[in-house]
Amino acid sequence: MLKRKLGNTGLSVSEIAFGGVEIGMPYGIGIQGEKDMLSDKEAIDLLHAATGMGVNFFDTARMYGNSETLMGKAFRDRRKDVIIATKCLHFLQPDGTLPPEEALREIIRNSLSQSLKALQTDYADVFMLHQANKDVLAHPVIAEVFQELKKEGKIRATGASTYTVDETKLALSKAMWDVIQLPFNLLDQQQEVLFQEAADRGTGIVIRSVLLKGLLSNRGKGLHPALQSVATHIEGYDALLGDDYTDLPTLATKFALSFEAVSSVLVGIDRMEYLRQAVATADGRYMDPETLEKAREMAYPDPAFLNLPYWDKMGWLN
Repeated sequence: MLKRKLGNTGLSVSEIAFGGVEIGMPYGIGIQGEKDMLSDKEAIDLLHAATGMGVNFFDTARMYGNSETLMGKAFRDRRKDVIIATKCLHFLQPDGTLPPEEALREIIRNSLSQSLKALQTDYADVFMLHQANKDVLAHPVIAEVFQELKKEGKIRATGASTYTVDETKLALSKAMWDVIQLPFNLLDQQQEVLFQEAADRGTGIVIRSVLLKGLLSNRGKGLHPALQSVATHIEGYDALLGDDYTDLPTLATKFALSFEAVSSVLVGIDRMEYLRQAVATADGRYMDPETLEKAREMAYPDPAFLNLPYWDKMGWLN
């Protein structure tokens, strides 16, 4: 497993990052409940297998169910061998506003304290804002507390998890977030416009949603009729498959890894077969310029429609 620099953090991370949401809570297309999830032992065995295959970067969050606790159990005797990114609890109140400054400070510090306890460690390698919208990113106290935690040695790097191009642009402009985690995949390529700026600033870029919650895998078959245009578009990627890209997940992952500005690609892993496939994909051989350009031209024409929470609300993912 090759490693890349995580921006200017001084950390070197595996090209594949283990996405820990699936081991902690029901998540993804076709996952209906805990009955579809791994047992705790199976999850820990999977985490150990990942380190054995060269994966050293693990992503979790306070809001990912049992994920932090499982990683704590798996890595308590090998903490120095792994890089763990976790995310703070959400800040927004029911009315969409942010709480008062002192409450914000308490939420951030308590969230990290709870994460460190679950992870059985005294520091987080990367501590991130979870779903960082513009109000969160613009709030000076939030950034101030994250910087304090870094100075105190409780975190090694700060991060922000963004959704939109505008949010990512704002995070980059603040110059205080060492790492930005953002959505990017074959279908939705909007964030590429900021890759060069991130590289110039020394900001680590971690890609999530590379398989779009399983849509760009074998789980994306037989979609709801309302998603027929998406299904048809996905079928078009078959034209890019061949000896180097034998299936859609391989194609999608190699596409994301073909950008030099990308430090690591998060892959949601809850099965040994997914782990093996992800590791095999990160072989250092990525898209040649011609294939990359073809893939870039095949972005979905209406990225705003790629709203999975809305699809889920409409019952289109069942």
